[in-house]
Amino acid sequence: MSFPTNSRPQLGFIRKYPVDLALTSLLAALVALVVTGVPAGNAGRLLAALPLVLFLPGYALVSVLFPAAARDARADAETAIERRPRGIDTIERLGLSFALSIAIVPVVGIVLPLTQWGLATESAAAVLAGLTVVLAQLGVIRRLRTPAPDRFTVSLTAALARLRRDEGTVATASSVFLVVAIALAGGALLVGFLFPASTGGFSELALYTEDEDGDLVAGELPDEVAPGESVPVSFAIENHEGEETSYTVVVQEQVLEDGEVVERTELRQIDGTVSADATGVAEHEIEPTAGDGETVRISLLLYPGEPPAEPTNENAEADTYFWVTVTEDAAE
Repeated sequence: MSFPTNSRPQLGFIRKYPVDLALTSLLAALVALVVTGVPAGNAGRLLAALPLVLFLPGYALVSVLFPAAARDARADAETAIERRPRGIDTIERLGLSFALSIAIVPVVGIVLPLTQWGLATESAAAVLAGLTVVLAQLGVIRRLRTPAPDRFTVSLTAALARLRRDEGTVATASSVFLVVAIALAGGALLVGFLFPASTGGFSELALYTEDEDGDLVAGELPDEVAPGESVPVSFAIENHEGEETSYTVVVQEQVLEDGEVVERTELRQIDGTVSADATGVAEHEIEPTAGDGETVRISLLLYPGEPPAEPTNENAEADTYFWVTVTEDAAE
């Protein structure tokens, strides 16, 4: 003899499961998959990240904090002595969702560098998505524990009817203005992170020399050299331009008076290519042309591509230099 099974409790739970929080969880997971699976620089990746940065985490948190819907003012007066869950209306819920998302994202950005994953687009998306899903499930529990008449449910027509019934034109307009203002502020913040005011890339130049063990060290260049002798110099170019870049390094001998360059002599030009996000190191001999007893500045001027007709420290992408005195005493 067999007993019939009853699946109504399970189906009842599924029917009661808040649709908005289910969609919030699914969308957060989908955005995380897109952000981690699509190559960097893709416009679709940036667009997909918008809801995860501006809305979803905050909406999930609001569902935990405010599981109830806004109540009619007359009903509140009649039941003031009753202990009922506090609710907010749809406009307030949307506004708080934007505001809390804007607050959550910087916190994640501060905490991630302290973890083994570090601060990266992929790790940030994964953490935000995971946090959103967890908060959404807590929100589900909070809502299902709220009495059905007070529980917040997603219904656009009901929300519009409630706005027309309970709020005046000024109150409704101010609520809409609040949401729009927060959305614009969040959008401006996101644009600031995604498109910072910069040229989009940069390069760095550093000067080294070899020690007795053959290792590159900074600050060990000779400050004296005999006439006709050269100085062994190593320099490193760090390419942060975002793509493989061809460089030209112009080596100048400069005579200064009162801090101003009064004479320039180009000693040589060095060409090379460095891969994106890589460091290129080169070693060359530089021979000053100054006379005995003269102190000159040897400047290395870095230019992506071809240098200008008159290279200077001011128009170089990056520059570095060292001082050297040409003297017969250095030969002793």
